Amino acid sequence: MMVPVALLLLGALTALLAPRMLARADWPEREPVVALWAWQCVVAGVLLCCALSMTLSAAAAWQAVRGHLFAPAPHAVVEAYALQASDGPWAAATAVVLACGGVWTAAMLTREIVLARARRATRRAELLERAPLLPGEEPGADRLVVLEGERPDAWWLPGQAPQLVITTAALRRLKGRQLDAVLAHEQGHAQARHDWLLHCSGALASGFPQVRVFAAFRDEMHRLVELAADDVASRRFGRLTIALALVELNEDRGVFGPCPTPQAHVPQRVHRLLTARPRLTAGRRLRLTATAALVPVIPVLVTFIPGLRALG
Repeated sequence: MMVPVALLLLGALTALLAPRMLARADWPEREPVVALWAWQCVVAGVLLCCALSMTLSAAAAWQAVRGHLFAPAPHAVVEAYALQASDGPWAAATAVVLACGGVWTAAMLTREIVLARARRATRRAELLERAPLLPGEEPGADRLVVLEGERPDAWWLPGQAPQLVITTAALRRLKGRQLDAVLAHEQGHAQARHDWLLHCSGALASGFPQVRVFAAFRDEMHRLVELAADDVASRRFGRLTIALALVELNEDRGVFGPCPTPQAHVPQRVHRLLTARPRLTAGRRLRLTATAALVPVIPVLVTFIPGLRALG
């Protein structure tokens, strides 16, 4: 029963320390794509710890599970995990609690996907009402839709046929290559499928509101996907161009005023673009990526070490 307990402690330690380490690091804003990968590895590591602990706890509690799990393994491997009958009540309780958590996670993810599809269908219906199809046109055939509107805005509508939507007010406000930069920003979201990251992080945060690592994961996903899309646009059209485009789209919303607003992240994005720091070297990006990948690998190693020692 030591391995399941070690996995739970490892998961709790990862959930506690990893977000703090990422929050104190100075590189996520310089490399948002690497930061997105790091956060996904952290959450995957926590979930993997719970899943592996649940599996071994179930094996300790029930002979049927143990027989199926260790069927091809030598007897020495089974003994190495010390799955004793006296641990049955505690192991059963642990396995049931973790299994309920897994079912709840799947339910929250399913709920998030269903709600997202409903919201997307509603927005597409509203879009079709404001921009009806011409004779011979098919729904979703146009990648870019222009809407009449007094408010400058541009957004990406995900789905099987993603569409970029922009208002006529935005067309009037954006000058020169600013429009191209805004479209490149939205295309960066579409190509990287950032909507899936937002759905998964939102499902975990809403399903487990008391678990801080999931709330931090959701908040960082919303922030980092915007920074990553900003970088996609800035590499093609320059940081100044996308910064000015953000100002043009948002200056009438009061986001640059002294009072805090729901779009308070926009001034931070503009400041980041205007005070650009150089990217990390390719070697350091590779080291950070490899280090983050170790987070979900460690629980697997912890799980297999007793069996490998017994075989050795």
